[in-house]
Amino acid sequence: MSSFTARLDRASRAFWRIRGRPVDLAGEHRWLAAPMHDAGTVGDGWLRAAAAAHGGTVREQDGGGLLPDMSQLDGPDFKAAELRPEIRDFYEHTSDWRLEVWTQWSALFRPGGELVSRFFGRRVQQLALPMRPLDVAHGMDSRVAAIVDADGEQRAAGWIRKLRATGEYVYSGCYSARLLPGSLQPSVHVAFPLEAGNVQVFLRPSVSPDGALELTSPSGAFGDNGAYVVVAHRGRTHAARAPIHESFRVYADREGTLRTDHVLRLWSATALRLHYKLTPDTT
Repeated sequence: MSSFTARLDRASRAFWRIRGRPVDLAGEHRWLAAPMHDAGTVGDGWLRAAAAAHGGTVREQDGGGLLPDMSQLDGPDFKAAELRPEIRDFYEHTSDWRLEVWTQWSALFRPGGELVSRFFGRRVQQLALPMRPLDVAHGMDSRVAAIVDADGEQRAAGWIRKLRATGEYVYSGCYSARLLPGSLQPSVHVAFPLEAGNVQVFLRPSVSPDGALELTSPSGAFGDNGAYVVVAHRGRTHAARAPIHESFRVYADREGTLRTDHVLRLWSATALRLHYKLTPDTT
């Protein structure tokens, strides 16, 4: 890592410390406890440390899923039994599916996205959002690694996605179901480990009348569904809500093919749209 990028990373973490609030990840704010990394390059290097924190290990096998059972999300606003069966199968057996991806950046946010991708995402091998449609023309490789505790129970899952054409990391996230403070409805929790911190998203699940899955991270107060940045420094941890809002719609098209529309917004403006085609892996 060059001295410039090292200073840039330190400045970024300092910004979020100033913008955030002190949090106690072992106590009141344990809902924000999630894997971090101890090096500038992330990739999948955080997995074993995350498993060790639960006294367990990493288990990779055919048919691994982001959630062992979608009923973990059952609550007042969501019932897994109402989902189309292929959508439920995708989340419970994610490694059995292949991903094709299309991207479209807003002209307003494309220059900023290019800078983030060039100076951050591709360098640290994390959150390297594709910038051009041809970047993902050959699709993404998808790998799921279960993080299991000492009893062999899945506590979370690492979902590692790489560009099939180049092998470069795009996302490396930790997925689980988690209950927010004061809520009766579990959320989908995704944490993207970074050096001395992470980015986290809490997504509110719901089921459409046609059996499609809707996941949203709206604006709200600290402790609500949404996006957070967490940073650790000299024994203290700070967290702040980030003005990032996402929506996912996972559905079957007229031909029965599973698809996902993913919209990423900054504040209220659409920055990026992604479309995924999901097909069973027959190889």
